[in-house]
Amino acid sequence: MEYHPDKHHRRSIRLQGYDYSQPGAYFITVCTQNRECLFGEILNGEMRLNEFGKMARQCWLEIPNHFPHAQLDEFVVMPDHIHGIIFINDIQKVGAKNFSPLPMPFRSPSKTIGSIIRGFKIGVTKWFRQNTDIYVVWQRNLPCEIKN
Repeated sequence: MEYHPDKHHRRSIRLQGYDYSQPGAYFITVCTQNRECLFGEILNGEMRLNEFGKMARQCWLEIPNHFPHAQLDEFVVMPDHIHGIIFINDIQKVGAKNFSPLPMPFRSPSKTIGSIIRGFKIGVTKWFRQNTDIYVVWQRNLPCEIKN
């Protein structure tokens, strides 16, 4: 598919100029396309994951296997979205006897919170495409309004 700036322009919801590879805690929300309840349902106040929700949960739990600098904290899979906290750990190593100035660290795009979430989404989407007729799983770049 050829890129057309007028047609393919997407606004970023990220903070301009912020380094999303910085160590710290990141609160993440990812929503399903059109807020479809793909991952299960809430019965008697309890989230009941279906097969799809269990797969999304498994992919989330595997994040540190693919991104060793990432550490998972609390998360929840809801019928139409996922909330989670991911810590990015400082991956820069400093030699104890090296007294020379440290070079500016190069932050690879693969070390950003965006690349971590992209990898998660790819894993879930790939599973959906191989096992269901659902092709589009995730909402793109739009703020996710959570309704109570």
